[in-house]
Amino acid sequence: MTGDRRPSWHHPKVLVLLFVVFLSGAAAGALVTRLVSPRSAASAWKDGGKSFTLEMLKKDLDLTPEQAAQIETVLDEFVLYYQNLQGQMDDFRADGKERILRVLTPEQREKFNRKMSELSARIR
Repeated sequence: MTGDRRPSWHHPKVLVLLFVVFLSGAAAGALVTRLVSPRSAASAWKDGGKSFTLEMLKKDLDLTPEQAAQIETVLDEFVLYYQNLQGQMDDFRADGKERILRVLTPEQREKFNRKMSELSARIR
């Protein structure tokens, strides 16, 4: 009896398949997030989320004015960090999609784009 000839996860084809599945999932997740919740964390923060959060923390934690000011700074910094991170993730997804499209044949690209459009339509 010969050894098992099934490809292991170290096989390049398996790794490429896993990478494509990962990027497709990331792209689908980003699309769902954008369509379901088009408001960014920054806009929600500016549109009243900031005052609501701070008032809740002041009341529930009995914050001093100094503590409230420090927490407000931390939360503002978090929103900026989140915006930067979101931009990096968007760039990563776009780069991944571009790289996938370069690997595909014209027919496969058409199918891939159609599948992404179908996913987008289903989410809306």
